[in-house]
Formats: sequence, C-alpha cells, structure tokens
Amino acid sequence: MRSNRRRGVALAAAAVVTLTAAPVAAAAQPAAAPLREVVVTGAGAEAAARAVENAGGRVLAHLPVAGGVAALLPQGTSLDPAWTVAPQRELTVADAGANPDGGATTVRQMVGLPARGNEGDGVTVAVVDTGIADVPDLAGRVTARVDLTGTGAGDGYGHGTFMAGLIAASGRASGGAYRGVAPAADLVDVKVADAEGRTDLITVLRGLQWVSDHRRGVEVLNLSLSSDSPLPYQVDPLNQALESLWRQGVTVVVPSGNDGPGTGSVTAPGNDPLLLTTGGLDVSGTAERGDDVVGAWSGRGPTRQGDAKPDLVAAGGHVISLRSPGSVVDRGNPGARVGDGYFRGSGTSMAAAVTSGAIAGAIAVQPRLGPDAVKNLLVSTAYASPGLTTAAGGGAGGLDVPRVLAAAPKWRTSKAQSRYDEDTAAVGRDAKRWAEFTQAVVAGDGRAAERAWDRLTPASRDWAARAWAQLDPAARAWAARAWAARAWAGADDSWTARAWAARAWAARAWASDDWAARAWADAEWSARAWAGEDWAARAWAAERWSASSWAWLPRS
Repeated sequence: MRSNRRRGVALAAAAVVTLTAAPVAAAAQPAAAPLREVVVTGAGAEAAARAVENAGGRVLAHLPVAGGVAALLPQGTSLDPAWTVAPQRELTVADAGANPDGGATTVRQMVGLPARGNEGDGVTVAVVDTGIADVPDLAGRVTARVDLTGTGAGDGYGHGTFMAGLIAASGRASGGAYRGVAPAADLVDVKVADAEGRTDLITVLRGLQWVSDHRRGVEVLNLSLSSDSPLPYQVDPLNQALESLWRQGVTVVVPSGNDGPGTGSVTAPGNDPLLLTTGGLDVSGTAERGDDVVGAWSGRGPTRQGDAKPDLVAAGGHVISLRSPGSVVDRGNPGARVGDGYFRGSGTSMAAAVTSGAIAGAIAVQPRLGPDAVKNLLVSTAYASPGLTTAAGGGAGGLDVPRVLAAAPKWRTSKAQSRYDEDTAAVGRDAKRWAEFTQAVVAGDGRAAERAWDRLTPASRDWAARAWAQLDPAARAWAARAWAARAWAGADDSWTARAWAARAWAARAWASDDWAARAWADAEWSARAWAGEDWAARAWAAERWSASSWAWLPRS
C-alpha cells in the first residue's frame, strides 16, 4: 500500500498494529450505577466526549468518522435529546455457510473473466473482517495489518481470508485455477472479529476510524458483516461512519445479509441508500446467465424505510476461495475443502467481496472513478435475467464484470447526481423555511406551520412525501410503532423519537446549520407525538404531507 502515516509514524508494509480499548477500573462506578457500553453521536467527537463526561460517563474511543465517541455511561443516565445514544450490539459475518458439494466452477468463470488476468493493479482494498491468514495465494498482497480485537494477526475464524481470496488471490496453490477477481490488487487487513467470528459495534467503528485515519491509498472498503440494527440508517453510528468514508472517497461495499427470502429482510448497514449493497446470486452451474437466480438466503428489500435494496447481485453461491488452515470454519466443515488451500461457501459476504474485486479492477483502469461514479457504473452495466428481478431481490440485475471493465475507461467520473443528492440539496436550499416550519410545530402554532409548509419548494415537499409517507403498508406499520423510545432501546435509554428528529431532520443530516436540532428536540415535542396512533394514522399518511392538503394536527 502507498505510504500511510498517522501522527508522523509510517506504517511499514505488512506491519501489525494492535489496538485495544483502555481498561476500565472495576470500582470506577458505584454498584448502584452499573455501566453500559454505548456510542454517542451528534455534533462531533469532541462535543460528544464533553457530553459523556458531564453525564458522569467515560470515553473509550474518539470516533470522528461517526461524529461521536464510544463510551461507558451509568445505567439510566440520559443525555440531551440532540445526541443519539446507540447501545453496543453484536455484528456477525454475512455468510450462509460452507458448501460440502457443488461444481468446480471458479469465481472468475462465474463473473465472466478469463482464467488469467492482472485486474486491480495499483488499487488497495481494505478488508474489515476476521483477519487474513498468511497463505501462499496472498503473498505480497497484504500491505498493512491492524488488529482491533487484541488477539493478534491471522484469521482464527476463516471468514476474512475467504473474502480476501475472492478479491485478490493469485491462484498460486492451484496453478492459477482459483484466482480472485482482482489478483493484482493490494489488501489492508483490518481485523475486527475474533476466532469465533464475533464482533460488536464499537470494535467495528474503531476499525473504520483506523481506515479513515489512513484512507490515503485505500480506494475500496469491503465490510462483509451485518446486524439487525434497531436504528434508522440516518442515525445508526455504523451507517454514519460508512457514509463518512464514502464521502472521503472510499467506495464502500456491504452485503444485503442472509436473512432472505422474505420481503424486507435486508440487514444493516445494507439498508443505507448511499452505500453499494450487494445481494447474492446463485449460478446454476452453467455458463449461461439466463438461469441465474437470487440465492434463497439473500436479503431482499424494501428496507424498513421503504428504500429499494440491494443495488445489484453478484456471485455468492457455491463460490471457491481461500481456506484459513485450522480455523473454526475449516475444522468444522472438512467436506467443503477444495484441494489443499481452498474452500467452498455461500452468502452475501461472498457477493460483496466479488463486487469489491470488480470495483478494484474498474478503478485500476480509470483511477478517477469516485464512489458515486463507481456505483452508477456497476448498476448501469448489470445484466438482466428472469430470476434477477427487483421483485426477486436482484436489484438492477447481475454484476457484469467484463462490461464494467470495458465501460470504465470512458465512464463519466464526475459525481453522479443521485436522488439522494437531489433530496439533500433541495432540503438544504429550503433550510430557513424548514426552520420556520419546525419552530411553528414546536410552538403549537398550526396556522404558522401551514404557512411555512406552503412556502417550501415542491422539491422539499416531494421529498417529505416520498421519504416518510409513500411507504408500503408494512413500512407504514413499522413507522407507526417504531419511532417511540421504548420500541428501540428500553425506557432507560436516551434514544427517543426526539433524538431521531434532532438528527435525521436536522442540520448535519440535511446540510444546513440553520435547521436547528433543538427545535425538534424541545422537551414539549414528545416521542408520543411522533409515534402515537393519532400522529401515525394521519400525519404520516401521504395526503397529509402533500402540498394541497397538509393540515395542522394538534399535539396530544
């Protein structure tokens, strides 16, 4: 990897950096106030640290990439509603299991690449996972390592090595047969999960912070992890950290999760409309694409907030990649071994890694491609198949790697104007009008609220109608019951509907400091106003958000 420096210290190639959380004194808090691990986000890391310390808590790690800190707070402590307090939670690897049977089709055959190739030269992919084992196929490819688990280098579980092989394996142990999609790419090993495949929100965020601190030279980030987050993507610290990296120029690839095939089964952070979310397709053992289908395990949209996901699907079923000898997965599934150095598995983790390899190949031939342009390129060149429809969970279709590489050199590299960007720009331009509207609502002045609403531009009103009202019945039902504090984290947590409002509707999320978080966080604006039956039944309905019929709803 090109020279990366943090605080003036150069990271040597393949250096191992171990980062562990500061020890917590056993008697730091009285027995009556047990501590809980949380992530506090809002107005930035320094301000979040002050808020934690003022509340009698302790900061564990500064996380500017997420706009906050990891911390210990006394149980029952509440912060100002302008802060989002996300409880610690588990994240898991997004695979559907090892496969003891299946054909010998290689991943390069699955994606339409020739057996030999030198794709990805000069591009670095950060693999945020269970670690990468020192195996012959990756010799010289892993240019830096960092361990956030405190368990040391290597891959005791076997997942991260598999992902690394799909991206950049040389095929050395197979005579070139099982090469990755971008065998000339470099890798950065960001180990965030232990030998049981276990990790948590704070550890992953610390890994992402490390990538942010060393982002020069890292073009792609593969995060083949997922979780059942209770938080909307607008305030979930994991989503926010990944969005931050995206805006720093790192193309972030995440899986749709393996909770399919039900509708709405896509998991976080694959629920984020900005990030590139990949579902898994299952090839039928033929070279033809017409019989490709979405894997039954692949998570499908829409998300809880009505966004269509995944963006596309890629080879994820019965793919062959690298084993980590002696790892948990290796020992537990001897029948899935292929030769001496390889293994067969399925899942959206694999599909995400295949997609990351394709992106590395595209950036190698067109270095000016940024994340938005990359996403647009992959979605625009996806191939259609009867089994890969949006309704079937296929998004835009199947990843067409040859077409991606052919189109990349002449692809438009300027920022693609997405609906997300258009909405952000529209609401930002209307910031003062939105501020007037929120102030009128908080003040209980219905007539002023109606006047302020009428002064909003059509684009802003259209955003409101699409984003929060025009949801399918399942999403509306979810919205009706889920914004309340107790639906998210329990009565003792400071996450409330007001905290969501203070962040998701406010300055940092929609691009203007003038739209004050405190207007939405006023103590009189209760969670019940957002989540009660009266509000949910009427104010969230599309006609109440439309310009022609919006009407004041009295607070209850």
